[in-house]
Amino acid sequence: MAGPLDGVRVLDLSAVVVGPICTHVLCEQGAEVIKVEAPTGDLLRHLAGRGRSAGMNGKFLNFNRGKKSIAIDLKQPAGIEALRRVAATVDVFVTNIRPDAQQRLGVDADALRAAAPRLIHCSITGFGSGGPYAGRAAYDTVIQGASGVAGTFAASTGEPRYVPFLVADHTVGLVAAQLIGFALYRREKTGIGEAIEVPMFENMAAYIMQEHLGAASFRPPLGPPGDHRVLSPDGKPLPTKDGFVCISANTDAQAHAFFDAIGRPELKTDPRFAKVAQRVQHTKEYFHIRATSLGGRTTAEWLEIFDRMDVPASPYNTLSSLIDDPHLRAVGMVREEDHPTEGATIAIGAPNRFSGGNTPPRPPAPRLGADGAAILAQAGLSTDEIDALRHDGVLIEGMP
Repeated sequence: MAGPLDGVRVLDLSAVVVGPICTHVLCEQGAEVIKVEAPTGDLLRHLAGRGRSAGMNGKFLNFNRGKKSIAIDLKQPAGIEALRRVAATVDVFVTNIRPDAQQRLGVDADALRAAAPRLIHCSITGFGSGGPYAGRAAYDTVIQGASGVAGTFAASTGEPRYVPFLVADHTVGLVAAQLIGFALYRREKTGIGEAIEVPMFENMAAYIMQEHLGAASFRPPLGPPGDHRVLSPDGKPLPTKDGFVCISANTDAQAHAFFDAIGRPELKTDPRFAKVAQRVQHTKEYFHIRATSLGGRTTAEWLEIFDRMDVPASPYNTLSSLIDDPHLRAVGMVREEDHPTEGATIAIGAPNRFSGGNTPPRPPAPRLGADGAAILAQAGLSTDEIDALRHDGVLIEGMP
């Protein structure tokens, strides 16, 4: 069955993670995504470790499944003209190249929408226009540091750290996909396209402030920023007899059930822990009790007890065990798949469901330039024009 974005065509002039995550989401919902790559390929083809063949590592496969690839040399005028001709045929244009480079190539919002007013142009930037950081280069760790993500570790453990996961890239990529969906909806009502700016810094700073501004929201401040429950160094998987378990007991009913489970029913009437507000005031003591109470039973035993007593809990997965999580396997999130050139691989399925039906599983990620000639032909270029682009080294088909 077709996905909700069936019929929507997306031109993706983005690389590495934040832009490809955005277009991955659109592709997963049925959009046709045309990935534009440099002659050497998306940097992620080379940055993300080993694969069976050059430029086809696991991270690239998972971020770019279902997309089509065209590799064009945009340093040549003929390459820019070919790109603009393809852009004139699509509904959505996504890029994470810097605004000055967009203008130099003639693919900024003003230039493309002048020729195609219905186009939705989405520019993902490190920092928004109008401020002193505008135009600066950015990667995930740059944004994690600037937005306060690394600062939350300092507030918790005394040492600033980055989340060992490209959290800013993934988060902002999802935001960009969401905004494109909103713009498509408005276009359905008005017939008019949109220029969208999605700055990474501002988005991540908003999340951190929403979570941690707290008492500093008031003027004068009622206290320093920071949710001490979230920042507690004891807020982590809890050790059991043979591993770890992850719990969160927030309501009174959940906390009281937890106290019964650990054999400490007297804590239900302890003035420090009886009610939500009291537990918040005594987070350090409450979290210490949680962290030191599970060593007498195995993880499986605790999970059975917590499930029976309706205490929110889950297994603790390592990077390796997550692949074999029985729930993920049962719902089709993790499955084996044969790639036409890379052999047996693990494919990550779509996590969300539509009652009207989901798009079928997308085909595997493309090799560099695999669809270039067909994409140009669809944009109206003749066979002679395509052959000339090949001859002049503008159209690339395969890794150099």
